[in-house]
Amino acid sequence: MKNMTNAEYKAFMLEGTKTGKLATVRTNGRPHVVPIWFTLDGDDILFMTMRSSVKTKNMLHNPRVAISVDHSEPPYHFVLVEGKAIFDDVSMDELLKWSTQIGGRYMGAERAEEYGKRNATPDEALIRVKVDKIIAQKDLAE
Repeated sequence: MKNMTNAEYKAFMLEGTKTGKLATVRTNGRPHVVPIWFTLDGDDILFMTMRSSVKTKNMLHNPRVAISVDHSEPPYHFVLVEGKAIFDDVSMDELLKWSTQIGGRYMGAERAEEYGKRNATPDEALIRVKVDKIIAQKDLAE
């Protein structure tokens, strides 16, 4: 098992279509984990969600989140991020930009615009996770 460098963990997180597993805390203290599509903006993790979703309600109540991204085949790698979720107050043009980038990552360049327009609505929120801690390890089963 080896620690990843900053460049390695960012490349790992953006490789292919790995989803993040977002953990939030419900108002009653129970955990809530859901898959998310995401991208990076520098050191921040960005994702979108419906303003009416359970995860949105959880993050408004308690902005502390964790996101796990893994490669589930040998030699196994993972990144665990802990941070604070911030609701980015952006224009519709900026929301469309990020929605298109995220949609293109997961659905391919030929469908990026379609998914960008589909997801960039007033009902969607752009979430920026400010990273507090990262654990990034590779070659766990070397």
